[in-house]
Amino acid sequence: MEKDNTHERSECLGCALVNKEVLVHVVYENDLVCCFLDHDPFNEGHTLILPKKHFCYVDEFDSETAIAVMKASQLLSMAIKKLFNPDGITICQNGGKMDDLSHYHMHVVPRYENQSFASFYSEEPWSNEDIKNNLPRTRDALAKTIQELL
Repeated sequence: MEKDNTHERSECLGCALVNKEVLVHVVYENDLVCCFLDHDPFNEGHTLILPKKHFCYVDEFDSETAIAVMKASQLLSMAIKKLFNPDGITICQNGGKMDDLSHYHMHVVPRYENQSFASFYSEEPWSNEDIKNNLPRTRDALAKTIQELL
């Protein structure tokens, strides 16, 4: 029996984001996932993948959603590598009480050599104002690269 999580959805920032009730810079979406730039990016191209259905944990996914999230992470990784030429990509997820969206989300983060990732998990603000100011340009470039890969 499927759990009724209507109350959770009504108070869920992640659901508001995937339904575009608040500003998001979407780079890719399909029927199952919405992928958009992080509003406070670690590096240019830092993207979030959220399932359109409300889930808190990865183990709640149906098979179709699990496949869609992984395929989106592959597509985003290819596009980020092509566009930003990072030294690597870190993919991590937040679920349950550990996330600030109240909704499962996966981060796809371009990384560069000699750059500590420890600050990703700290409460200290990042020096990323230039990246934040360029979100519309980054969105356009990444969305275009993704379309070229499809």
